[in-house]
Amino acid sequence: MSAPAPQQSERATESQQSRLRVGIVGYGLAGRVFHAPLVAADDSYDLVAVVTRDSDRADQARTSHPGVEIVPRAGDLDALGLDLVVVATPNATHADVAADALRAGSAVVVDKPVATTASSARQLIELAESLGRSLTVYQNRRWDGDYLTASRLVRDGALGDVHTFESRFEPWKTANRGGWKSEATAAEGGGILFDLGPHLVDQALHLFGPVVDVHAEIARRRPSGAADDDVFVSLRHQGGVRSRLWMSHVAAQPGPRLRVLGTAGAYVVDGLDPQEAQLASGTSPRDPGYGRGPDERHGLVGIGAEARPEPTDRGRYPLFYEQLARALRGAGPLPVDPRDALAALEVIEAARESAGAA
Repeated sequence: MSAPAPQQSERATESQQSRLRVGIVGYGLAGRVFHAPLVAADDSYDLVAVVTRDSDRADQARTSHPGVEIVPRAGDLDALGLDLVVVATPNATHADVAADALRAGSAVVVDKPVATTASSARQLIELAESLGRSLTVYQNRRWDGDYLTASRLVRDGALGDVHTFESRFEPWKTANRGGWKSEATAAEGGGILFDLGPHLVDQALHLFGPVVDVHAEIARRRPSGAADDDVFVSLRHQGGVRSRLWMSHVAAQPGPRLRVLGTAGAYVVDGLDPQEAQLASGTSPRDPGYGRGPDERHGLVGIGAEARPEPTDRGRYPLFYEQLARALRGAGPLPVDPRDALAALEVIEAARESAGAA
């Protein structure tokens, strides 16, 4: 009766050995909230190490992920035989840290933006290709529930021919917080255009394709900031759709999160996808309620007073790492083509040039 136990143990050991070994560089908001919980919740991965020199963050990592090794420098990961390195450091260091990890033999996930210039991003992509290593960019907002809903409605033709896409991130922040974001200039990857712009631009490009015209208005309104905090970008896509994107820390009354206008109706939704708040509060991606927002956050589809509630699709950030695991095992494409992130950076650079901020 006891014979199956060793076989089960052997299978468990085999499963553990087949997991992809992961190291995360940086344990601020990005590493702690957006990456570590998703990696830890996915049986395809083994979170082996975290790079941080901050003692409080090191303690947080050990508490949340028992057994993880804490090392002070990204180079210390080289000896750990990692399959994947996640770069969650300040924006200005993304390209260099990612390049070192690629040269050391690991596949790499870079948090957005992939670099602070399109030229640096292009060089990083070419390096990965020359080494035959996988490089992808964490554009998690492709898996926001409201964006998934909008994409479904556009794809299914529920709105008719779409002519306008409006998208906003407008978190009210009257003062800068501490840390690198409060001090970094735009040239160093600081400012709201580099922080939230990669999400909004990527969503627009992913849904409606390349752009042929970019107009932008870029301002710094808070006296404590080193870079922009109030930005509007207008894109004209090759297919004719106009995307209007707002990002601001000084909008006391934010507009709709998404408004998609078509010849047969519109989709409008307010508020924010719940996944960031859930992950920050410790909700596991495995929780049945993960990715589901309250019913009152459902959007509306239709025309004027005849618009009907449209249930918001479940948010699915875990799909990024699920798809990445398949890609690293040769079973599918990367979740985000790094050239998509390059295209978004090119739009951001065009926006800065349009506003005279290049």
